[in-house]
Amino acid sequence: MLRRLSFVFLIGHLNAQIDTLSTQKLNEVILSSDRIETLYTQNSKTVQIVTAQQIRQSGVTHLVDLLQQVGGVDIKRRGAGAAQADLNIRGGTFDQTLLLIDGIKLDDGQTGHHTLNFLPPPQMVERIEIIKGPAARAYGQNAFTGAINIVTKKETPKTLTLDLQKGNYDQTNGSIFVGNTSEKTAVLGLVSKYTSDGYRYNTDYDHTHYFIKSSLNRHKTPVDLIASHSSRKFGANGFYATPSAVDQYEATQASLFSLSQRRTVGTWIYKPKVYWRRGQDMYEYIRNRPDIYRNLHVTNKVGAALDVSAASSLGLTGFGVDFSRVGIRSNNLGNRSRTMMNFFFEHRFYLFNNSVDLTPGIVANYFSDFGSHSFPGIDLGWQLKPGVRIYANTGRTFRIPTFTDLYYSDSTTLGNSGLIPEEAISNEIGIRYSNATVTASLAFFSRKAENLIDFVKNSDDNATPFKAENIQQVNTHGIDLELIHLIPINSLNHQFKINYSYLENNLQDSGYNFTRYSINNDLKHHFVGSYSLPFSQKVSAHFVYKYVERTSGDAYSVADVSARWMFKSFEMSLYLNNIFNTEYWESNLVPMPKGNGLLGLRYSF
Repeated sequence: MLRRLSFVFLIGHLNAQIDTLSTQKLNEVILSSDRIETLYTQNSKTVQIVTAQQIRQSGVTHLVDLLQQVGGVDIKRRGAGAAQADLNIRGGTFDQTLLLIDGIKLDDGQTGHHTLNFLPPPQMVERIEIIKGPAARAYGQNAFTGAINIVTKKETPKTLTLDLQKGNYDQTNGSIFVGNTSEKTAVLGLVSKYTSDGYRYNTDYDHTHYFIKSSLNRHKTPVDLIASHSSRKFGANGFYATPSAVDQYEATQASLFSLSQRRTVGTWIYKPKVYWRRGQDMYEYIRNRPDIYRNLHVTNKVGAALDVSAASSLGLTGFGVDFSRVGIRSNNLGNRSRTMMNFFFEHRFYLFNNSVDLTPGIVANYFSDFGSHSFPGIDLGWQLKPGVRIYANTGRTFRIPTFTDLYYSDSTTLGNSGLIPEEAISNEIGIRYSNATVTASLAFFSRKAENLIDFVKNSDDNATPFKAENIQQVNTHGIDLELIHLIPINSLNHQFKINYSYLENNLQDSGYNFTRYSINNDLKHHFVGSYSLPFSQKVSAHFVYKYVERTSGDAYSVADVSARWMFKSFEMSLYLNNIFNTEYWESNLVPMPKGNGLLGLRYSF
């Protein structure tokens, strides 16, 4: 089928309109991920932005595939269709990166394995803010190596859009998107279902997603509501335990309900929010044989937060507090709970006619099971001239153990109730350049982690389980590079983009021969190049090349192609993945699919 789809691509010009403003001007983007709202170009961290137009140009059907196109962001997928994937930034583990939706923290008390289950559909996303480096000073625990904030759309013209895609492995994707905006209310909603028979034995999946975003009281002070539910059922051939465990099965649920607001009173900005997050994970070692081995975990998190910022003659001040209660009911981990409270404060000073800014800050937190901690940090920025900025930051960051770290128990894995929080000192220096057509950044970073939590053992005997321990120290350093070039040709905007990251992890004096997560299989070299090619206002193509070399020595290249063609109210699309049939794996020796494709049709009323 891949050959047939490739032929269609070559002769059919299946592309779609590229807006002449295909790249949002990044110097106009205000980072909502900051407690002090700043322009992208005035930020003193390594932040990368992916706009809604870039998402559309990429042709991806899952944000998981899109995040793989960002250097230094390691999405370790298990199989096709984003059935299960781990999120890692700058060599951290899936428990050390925080996901947020409109500033709502979606950390999981059970495990970070299911973080990406909460990703919204691409059609609902306005932009993605990828914060590399420690973000604990802004968000608290779990933002150990970075954070990703998904900013969802707030309004849309009255529309009804139907999508259908069909591809290899009997992949069938369908969705219905509706939206309407009036003076008082804006409503966006999407229902989607993705199914497949699987690309090898026991890799079938069935995903259903409901997502509603509404802005109420728009004519006065808007209140944003999000209601989301995702259900995933999939065969997990070799996903966990050992590759020989071919009959595993998993079914997960991820639900979110939130209310948030942004209110301005003079120079003061208030951003209150309340939310409820629910996760469910059912795992069977032998599919449809729960009597042999079955885990069922249900987590609930209820929280409230308030961020406040104000401008004065002394600069910008931001502070906030969030409170949450997390509970889990599990046949393996038991019934447990913890209460968390975080207080944040930072102030931005402007010096030397506003060419230099200095932002010290601190987070203080309390955990009912780990006591109180505080973590300071400071950012420095120097605006050399319009469009050129040098920045540096340093700070402490932390992560408390998950319930899995503390209490999990089976034949291959043992938790450890005696664990203590892991901590790190991170440093970074970088330079950023931006103008109307070019955005470029280069950053050098280092991290010294202590008491890092990992599952370790000394024997390679399969009968010896991995046990959670605080290993002594891991030193990390690396480079991040990004270049985006918008090239106007005949009134059409071509976009060339490259991302490159280099990473080196050094485990110091661990005393263990085998570690499961800390330095195994990290990205050492990660290069991504992409090109958006518009043939006309109606026809476009998008090309992506990814090169990966991991610390284990494995290296591979993967190329993807997508295309779109718009005709009146119709849009035809084509997405070809791994067009050169590369054999590779990203996690747990699970082979990824070889060349496959999706052919789609969209109709908008």
